[in-house]
Amino acid sequence: MNPESRPAPNVLEPLGFYDYATAMPDKIALVIDEDNTEVSYSELGAQVNQLSRALLELGLVRGQTVAAVLGNSREMLALQLATDQIGLYLTPINWHLTPDEAAYILADCGAEFVVTNLSFATDIQRARSIAGMPAGSILVFGAFPDSLNLEELSTRQPVSPPPNRSSGMLQLYSSGTTGRPKGIRRPLPDGTPDAASRAVSRGRAERFGIEPGSGAHLVVAPLYHSAPNMNAIGGLHLGHTVVLAGRFDPVRTLELIEHHRVTTSFMVPLMFHRLLSVDDAERDRFDISSLQAVMHSGAPCPIHVKKAIIDWFGPAVYEYYGSSETGIATVIDSHQWVARPGSVGRPAAGIEIKIFGADGTEQPAGQPGEIFVKGGTAFRYRGKEAETAAQWRGEFYSAGDVGYLDPDGYLFMQDRRTDLIISGGVNIYPAEVEAALISEPTVADVAVIGAPDPEWGQKVMAVVQLVAGEPGNDTTITRLLEHSRSHLAKFKIPRNFVFWDELPRTPTGKISRSSIRAAVLGELTTSSPT
Repeated sequence: MNPESRPAPNVLEPLGFYDYATAMPDKIALVIDEDNTEVSYSELGAQVNQLSRALLELGLVRGQTVAAVLGNSREMLALQLATDQIGLYLTPINWHLTPDEAAYILADCGAEFVVTNLSFATDIQRARSIAGMPAGSILVFGAFPDSLNLEELSTRQPVSPPPNRSSGMLQLYSSGTTGRPKGIRRPLPDGTPDAASRAVSRGRAERFGIEPGSGAHLVVAPLYHSAPNMNAIGGLHLGHTVVLAGRFDPVRTLELIEHHRVTTSFMVPLMFHRLLSVDDAERDRFDISSLQAVMHSGAPCPIHVKKAIIDWFGPAVYEYYGSSETGIATVIDSHQWVARPGSVGRPAAGIEIKIFGADGTEQPAGQPGEIFVKGGTAFRYRGKEAETAAQWRGEFYSAGDVGYLDPDGYLFMQDRRTDLIISGGVNIYPAEVEAALISEPTVADVAVIGAPDPEWGQKVMAVVQLVAGEPGNDTTITRLLEHSRSHLAKFKIPRNFVFWDELPRTPTGKISRSSIRAAVLGELTTSSPT
């Protein structure tokens, strides 16, 4: 990066990645655990600038969208930082999705190009075709038939910042409470990419007490999810070294914390559960005293698990509640949580929370109802204006979660979204699973619900009504599993099947999930394929 391309940052101001790439060129920005590769801030900054220029050379202009199917990699973070400085929307896509599932998001998000690597290129080429994207709209880090080699396109570009820099943004996908995922579209920021990155740095430093300029952030969850992504990018904007693990392994996680003197990380409760399952003698081998802030969110954390993690990690554990739509709505540190076990915290700066009952009246302290959040950046669901409006009450938005506020304003959640299944911190949308199962010829009707699971939080359970004369037995389960595998990503496939003669419905014809949950989860007479 050319240090004369931009005025030197004022050290009294909060800095961001683009500043650090100039101010601390030799500092290690990334460590790739898979092969122990180290990437300096100047090297990553140069790649970011080259990618930005390559995308501009392809004709992309401010406000257009690029999709990405990339693993936890240098390329994923570089691409995001590149789109963030040339005014593009970036939609990360779960690399576990089938081509059909990926094609839906490609078509829905309005992507001009989809970026991937050689590992995923075959499936993404199929997804591109299904989505109706033109030939040549797939960009691959490497040479692949009928695609453009983004690695080649970018490495021939200058390493200086691109012209006419402007702030971009992620366009994440969330289901809300029902149906297929919806694209969360926010207005692009008016300020410069430097101002936007400094704001991220300042917000994270203040919210979680993280020191800018020194530290290491460990990534153990997929970067296509909003929280791991936000925390990883936030680490780079804070000037930290980001350690990228390809997948979560409890012992390897402890090794990485000790070896790199990790100060921050983001985890989901399932990871806490698996860390706690490590033998005490094995745990004691590792020095984790460097930890300053381990954030968690995305799924309810059992009180005994949270207490055990705080006892082990010390007061470094922070929890926050929010959604891809609102961002962080509440925050609670370890000391506050110990005083109020089960709370997810008080409203973050600039956030207001209200609890409304079924009749629309605001609930007093201690009374449960639907959680509504005011604040954060405005958004709409791309192409789904009616669904956008349905989840608002004036200036307050609801993700459909239920909870209550205590007299001191601390939020306690009682249930996650009514239909959404959260398994290991991953959102699974029942309507997608139901749509896949109902296409099997012997299935007459189906409802998919989340059943409690001690390790994953929830697991996918299908309650199936077969066509007349079809038996609900092991052979049927095998057939339904085979059908599911051809239509769904592995993590969406039901782990349990229940067979009913008829599914209950409401007077308006909708499946009565509350009746099904009450009956099934009370009896749990199931077959359990693994």
